[in-house]
Amino acid sequence: MNIQSWFRRAKSRSSSSSQPSTNQNEEHQLYGITDDLINLLKSFTLETFRNFNLQDEQGAVDGPESTKDLSSWQEKHAVLVLSKVKELSQLRFRLCPRYLKEGQFWRIYFTLVKNHVAKYELHAIRLEKLKQIAIENKKDPNTSAYEVEMLEARKPTDLEPATSLE
Repeated sequence: MNIQSWFRRAKSRSSSSSQPSTNQNEEHQLYGITDDLINLLKSFTLETFRNFNLQDEQGAVDGPESTKDLSSWQEKHAVLVLSKVKELSQLRFRLCPRYLKEGQFWRIYFTLVKNHVAKYELHAIRLEKLKQIAIENKKDPNTSAYEVEMLEARKPTDLEPATSLE
């Protein structure tokens, strides 16, 4: 699937949804899209991205990347921020794929905004872990009850040894 078409489709789904504005505000808050972040994003220019030295830990420039490298939280954040901040959307349109690959753009973006969104992403990770623990805790008592029932069903019903009188 083409990355641009994925973002367009995801963006249209989020903008065409009939959520009340309070739910949208809560969702934006959950994904770290605050007024401070928006003001920071509006200060970004083409040169902010073009002059960014994108290197990995070994010092080599990264090879081809895609948005597959983004976490699900980052993907949702990206869709929301593009729909909320038109300046970033226009900047991305001008940069990708002419100057940057899509994955490089998002890697630079998340590096630039790390101080603003890290606590929101960490909070989302913690919430997800708590949900998983709750689900596991709900499953454990039920499965152990089923296991006891299965073990009892497998026990032989004859408690006396079989003796033949014939």
